[in-house]
Amino acid sequence: KVAKNAKNSLASLKRENPQLEPTLAIIQARNDQLIQEANKNFAKEIGLRVIHVCLPEGSTKDEIVSEILRLNEDPNVQGLALDLPESLYCSKVLNAVNPEKDVDGLSSVNLGRLVHGDVYDCLVPPTVCAVVELLEDIGGKKVLLVGTRGAEGAALQSVLRHQGAAVLSCHWKAPQLQSELRQADAVVFGSTKPDDVPVSWIKPGATIIHCAHGLLAEKHNYGQQNNPAAEKAVGSLAVAMRMQNMVKNMERWIQSQQYRKWDLHCLKLQPLSPVPSDIEISRAQSPKAVDVLAKEIGLLTDEIEIYGQTKAKVRLSLLERLKDQPDGKYVLVAGITPTPLGEGKSTVTIGLVQALTAHLNINSFACLRQPSQGPTFGVKGGAAGGGYAQVIPMEEFNLHLTGDIHAITAANNLLAAAIDARILHENTQSDKSLYNRLVPVVNGVRGFSAIQLARLRRLGINKTDPGTLTEEEISKFVRLDIDPSTITWQRVVDTNDRFLRKITVGQANTEKGFVRQAQFDIAVASEIMAILALTTSLQDMKERLGKMVVANDQKGEPVTAEDLGVTGALAVLMKDAIKPTLMQTLEGTPVFVHAGPFANIAHGNSSVLADKIALKLVGEKGFVVTEAGFGADIGMEKFFNIKCRASGLVPSVVVLVATVRALKMHGGGPNVTAGAPLKKEYTEENLQLVADGCCNLQKQIQITQLFGVPVVVALNVFKTDSPAEVDLVCKIAKESGAFDAVPCNHWSAGGKGAVKLAQAVEKAANQKNSFKYLYSLELPIVEKIRIIAQKVYGAQDIELSPTAQSQVDRYSRQGFGNLPICMAKTHLSLSHQPERKGVPTGFILPISDVRASIGAGFIYPLVGTMSTMPGLPTRPCFYDIDLDPITEQVKGLF
Repeated sequence: KVAKNAKNSLASLKRENPQLEPTLAIIQARNDQLIQEANKNFAKEIGLRVIHVCLPEGSTKDEIVSEILRLNEDPNVQGLALDLPESLYCSKVLNAVNPEKDVDGLSSVNLGRLVHGDVYDCLVPPTVCAVVELLEDIGGKKVLLVGTRGAEGAALQSVLRHQGAAVLSCHWKAPQLQSELRQADAVVFGSTKPDDVPVSWIKPGATIIHCAHGLLAEKHNYGQQNNPAAEKAVGSLAVAMRMQNMVKNMERWIQSQQYRKWDLHCLKLQPLSPVPSDIEISRAQSPKAVDVLAKEIGLLTDEIEIYGQTKAKVRLSLLERLKDQPDGKYVLVAGITPTPLGEGKSTVTIGLVQALTAHLNINSFACLRQPSQGPTFGVKGGAAGGGYAQVIPMEEFNLHLTGDIHAITAANNLLAAAIDARILHENTQSDKSLYNRLVPVVNGVRGFSAIQLARLRRLGINKTDPGTLTEEEISKFVRLDIDPSTITWQRVVDTNDRFLRKITVGQANTEKGFVRQAQFDIAVASEIMAILALTTSLQDMKERLGKMVVANDQKGEPVTAEDLGVTGALAVLMKDAIKPTLMQTLEGTPVFVHAGPFANIAHGNSSVLADKIALKLVGEKGFVVTEAGFGADIGMEKFFNIKCRASGLVPSVVVLVATVRALKMHGGGPNVTAGAPLKKEYTEENLQLVADGCCNLQKQIQITQLFGVPVVVALNVFKTDSPAEVDLVCKIAKESGAFDAVPCNHWSAGGKGAVKLAQAVEKAANQKNSFKYLYSLELPIVEKIRIIAQKVYGAQDIELSPTAQSQVDRYSRQGFGNLPICMAKTHLSLSHQPERKGVPTGFILPISDVRASIGAGFIYPLVGTMSTMPGLPTRPCFYDIDLDPITEQVKGLF
């Protein structure tokens, strides 16, 4: 009956979940073939898959625990049971089992629920289920437990009492055993009865249940003619109950895989006036443990990898689990053309999600880029937001984080080393020698690796035996024939180091005179960073890494990372970096930090994967807020034309950030010098300057409208702004086509200061959305560049240098003409001239060079003189950064 019910329940689950393959792992450390066969037979009958892990008799507790921990981490195992010698059933072993997989119900977590009567939130141990089933109606009866110990004995007592029985317990040597046996209506033996306990002690007609760990010992001679006791053994019934528990566990497991409403505990803020430094604010707030935050937003235990107390990687398996969950609303925060005064896009992003979640009770996620060490120690400082709208702990956010940029650096430089090494070896060895080294004999066997077989197929050589290649085929296989003058792959370091902008490599005698000029880029400018930000899966990342073009050969054909045989190694170095990092805001709302491409020399947006995961987690009515670097003309344009193409996601709203004082600079206000006091134009009311500067805001609104997305202007208010200036900006923004324009005070008040912005964003997200791309990918490269220059920047036309034109012709011939465009341009002006503020017109945009990131999937033209390696200023930020050797606290990041 038990098996039949379990079979029917499981069949129903499988009909609703066709991909389901329920798997029970049983760790056995004793030689008991009967139990093993019973488990297999019942599992087969019910439709379960069983894995028997047979450990040798005499295995230690530590060895058992090690095996348990391995199976806990196996996502293909949903249930775990133990068949061990009685001496091994201890808390150390039982509590090693993940409570979510504890089919036998003997962990302290499960027993705690059982004892407290939470019968719907726990599993009753199979042996206990069998005892209750055999005792049938036990309400009001006296049940004696003899020789039952540990977790199983505690569970048995609890369940029998909940059933209304009067339960007593004693051991075999107890002096009162005889009198208790004479009074008991039912006796449960937890271990084998000693010979010196005569059956005549047992009350005539009493029910006897044997439930020792020899589950299948069906017959025990306790009855005699003058004492007709009804004897029973749990036997195979307990095995059937175990399988029934596994089915119940599967029901729970399936339920846990479904989307769950957030149960988020937000952190309280007590803003001070004047507002303290960012780092003081960060340290005054105690963040939640990241595993608590993860559980609150519906992440499962096996979907996070914890790094310390406050950050964790999130596994991509979540996307498969929630694939049928509708996405939330998708919000992009962009800005006007940046000025040295700062606009505060990151602060607005954080303030907005704090307002949505902590104050309006709407699920929301912020998705941010990881800051580069270059600006952190150079000129900009950290990027965790500011004031009472920031990510915490801000030191961890701004330093190392979970090592993603270091992984990118390692992968990038491995590929750079592979290029030069391959050139050296090809120039110093014959075809035969190269072939023997590339395809060596290992243990008497010679074979191609998988990546070498793929190269052979690309060359049209359909052979798998290294001994069958002709001399011509060997030469084609071993010779990449890289033209050193065409190498576009550079080494990287995550430091602003201007003296690495041009270097010479190969000067050691061991390199045999193969010297060439090269350069370093900053790590976040690596194409691998762009790939990390745009990839949609591990498989997609591997394919993109393999497609990266590093140079041309002597015939002008592209040479890729796949040709160099390094794709798999790069993927290995990036296997953890592909997972987004979970952190939190000051008010305890969730944040994903992932990828960090610059917006002036790359596409300037955080990762597609972080956005996709967040959109599933917030639910249909929730919001995901992400930020694009620099002005809307750069970061937002690339977000729409590059990132949205890669992700397939459609944005709901654009939040355009502006400040009164930045608009004054665009209106012709005086230059600002870092560290010097602000001129009176920026601290006193000046409506004319504000009105003149709003031309830049109007232009950025127009750029947004090109893509058909509603725009809300967020005016980041400073204490020096007058009410009249604030009202003027909001009035002009609305007249220029913004859905709404809202003053914000989140820097000084936290999420409370951005509630009106959040309400405006929520309304705008419900507007009709007619999102469209700016250009068709089928257009020629030059035409796509011209469209961006004219429609977005306001240029009269473009002018390509001979080098740029040559590269365009080459990429078109090589079949790369249908890629989107990623303009590398100064962020300080709509034009190519940083000093031209406001809305420049009538200029010709010079394209000095055109390069390609084939793996990332875009062509990037260089506008004017763009450097891919920033330099340190006279007084870098690192002058103020220090470490307290006693408290180990970081000082001076802000």
